Amino acid sequence: MRVFRGYSRPVPDPVVLAIGNFDGVHLGHAALMEQLLAAAGKFQVQPAVLTFEPHPREFFAPQSAPARLTTLREKLELLADAGVQQVMVCPFNAAFAALSADQFIEQVLVGALRVKHLIIGDDFRFGRGRVGDFSLLQAAGLQYGFTVESMQSVTVDDERVSSSGVRRALADGDMAHAARLLGRPYIIDGQVAHGDKIGRQLGFATANIRIRHNPLPMTGVFAVQVSGLGEAPLCGVANLGIRPTVGGTRPLLEVHLFDFDRDIYGTHISVRFVHKLRNEQRFPNFDALKAQIAADAAAARTFFKL
Repeated sequence: MRVFRGYSRPVPDPVVLAIGNFDGVHLGHAALMEQLLAAAGKFQVQPAVLTFEPHPREFFAPQSAPARLTTLREKLELLADAGVQQVMVCPFNAAFAALSADQFIEQVLVGALRVKHLIIGDDFRFGRGRVGDFSLLQAAGLQYGFTVESMQSVTVDDERVSSSGVRRALADGDMAHAARLLGRPYIIDGQVAHGDKIGRQLGFATANIRIRHNPLPMTGVFAVQVSGLGEAPLCGVANLGIRPTVGGTRPLLEVHLFDFDRDIYGTHISVRFVHKLRNEQRFPNFDALKAQIAADAAAARTFFKL
């Protein structure tokens, strides 16, 4: 998949385009990608996506912006898995936010992306003041020679699938419902880094991943499955949070893999959060922490029937 940053230069060839933040790349996004690929086949051009970095709400209201479900890297990997061949990542800054709806169409859609056909969600708005809508795009399409179609909402058990719904499920610790909305378990990717070795001292060595999701969409202790270390996923138990017992202040994902003893520093792994065991908490001393980790590991083994 080719990734373009910014819209100062046109892409090499015309595209069929979908636009969105695509945070989490959930089932609604997956349905949009299916529609995109079908249209790309019809028009015989590449399927492309336009997304934004940072999330627009992080630009306009950083203190109240929603927790990200995916980092940019994770989002790009998921879009590539869905069959997208190129992505334009637009920097959402003051200059971009100031573009009028007409300027967005002329400079981004027509000038940079050379769009032949456009697919948008039913709630998509664009341009300064969010005045651009489906009708404006249709009118512009007649002028510039592209067509537009909308994508209706996808529902699961009468609930509209949305990134907000996934965030609520994760915050509530309902990993099964989050997975239903995502179409897969919730995943965090990252490179295994050196830590302070406290887990090893407690008898539970961990693979540590520095977290770039800030704020976190959830915290706690989870039964997890890890990919990237062999043909089959490995089961384990993980803590996602700031580790209050050891005075932590920055988010960290610590994964203890069952029946595993190998040096994996620098390896890129994917951690699937399958079941929440408990909330993160502060313990009075290391003995109490060690006892709870042992109980968590036993609970995760029981969950996986190990």
